[in-house]
Amino acid sequence: MENFLARTRAALDAQPFTRLLGASLASMDGKSIELSLPLRDDLKQQHGFAHGGVLSYLADNALTIAGAMGLGKGVLTSEFKINFLRPATGSSLLARASVVHAGKRQAVCRCDVFARDGDAEKLVATAQGTIVAVDDLPDAKA
Repeated sequence: MENFLARTRAALDAQPFTRLLGASLASMDGKSIELSLPLRDDLKQQHGFAHGGVLSYLADNALTIAGAMGLGKGVLTSEFKINFLRPATGSSLLARASVVHAGKRQAVCRCDVFARDGDAEKLVATAQGTIVAVDDLPDAKA
């Protein structure tokens, strides 16, 4: 698990978009993962709520990490669906994801996204996605 944790942190650190948003791995216990993100003003839409794209980013990355954990391989998102439940306000966002079912080549995962203000949490979105194993990823820098 420790090796997977280090690889996950390295993967997140290698994503420029993750660094731009300021997301980080909050926890991982072998069954679920949590990604956190401070909710800054520049991540909000015109009404002052977290932008849907930010919520979608959190769900997508959390689903993918959970899928990698379940499959034990390099993965990519095949598809995901998100339901926005209420406007997201507060000081931070937290995505919690886990594997619903993992086979040999794909995993179905679930993610709930919460808006946090202090210790209080409100469920603001829920997502489900299919994560697929990949044997060799092409080098994006080549």
